[in-house]
Amino acid sequence: MDTAVERAIECIRERYGEPLTLTEIAESALLSRFYFTRLFKEETGLTPGRFLAAVRIYQAKRLIESTSMSITEISFAVGYNSLGSFTNSFTASVGVSPSRFRRLSRDGGDGLPGPEPSARSGFGVVAGTISLPEGHGNAQVYLGAFRTPVVQHPSVAEVVVDVPSGRPSCYSLKDVPEGSWHLLAVAVADGIGPDAPARRTSLVGGRGSATVTVSADSVTSAALRLRPSRPVDPPVLLALPELEPRASVMAHPGCASVTPSPDPAGRRQAAGHLRVASAAQAPSRS
Repeated sequence: MDTAVERAIECIRERYGEPLTLTEIAESALLSRFYFTRLFKEETGLTPGRFLAAVRIYQAKRLIESTSMSITEISFAVGYNSLGSFTNSFTASVGVSPSRFRRLSRDGGDGLPGPEPSARSGFGVVAGTISLPEGHGNAQVYLGAFRTPVVQHPSVAEVVVDVPSGRPSCYSLKDVPEGSWHLLAVAVADGIGPDAPARRTSLVGGRGSATVTVSADSVTSAALRLRPSRPVDPPVLLALPELEPRASVMAHPGCASVTPSPDPAGRRQAAGHLRVASAAQAPSRS
């Protein structure tokens, strides 16, 4: 790492369990607090304190999944002084409580949190293409619209898309409330060759302060190019479904326009499970 922000993130990732202050993080970057805070937010889309909080929750997820430590032990290990505060922060960011996340990680992802119900009256669609970087096989991509540049609970709309290797694939994110949202993606992609599943990699898309603006009863176009994650990317906090690339995915020949379709009463329905969109057109039924 060779930039001031990357040095600060390295400090955060190494010392997240300590009571780090903004001054200490800025000193690790060799910058004044004021200039450092502005530079950090420009680069990551978050304040240093918010990034630290995200790293703590992410590390807690990792410990819950991979160790037999108690939830109380984990809360103190990631820098919290109160189990109640940790539980509230974890649930708000991940979408499920620490104990439920442990059960889901052991038993499977059924029942993961869906999009947040919205009281807004206007909804639109975000549609476009998702592209994979070269050297990757088929991927399954989680795509969501969020208030902040962090993949965390709650999303306002979400979909899982199967994307083939070597060419862009169309997506359609429906029932997006009107407003400006961060369009963020997380993917698992196969490698190339006979042992492709054994060389799977994680990819991300969307970053920083960039947003898409959605108007009621309209379609907003947005192309998303996935890439390997970088040190400045905030960690993924949301409890995601199992992203399992399909062995065979056909590319959609073109992206059709999508018209928003609110329910008859004009209300948006909260989804209990993610919708999976294939890159291939579904066969017509006679």
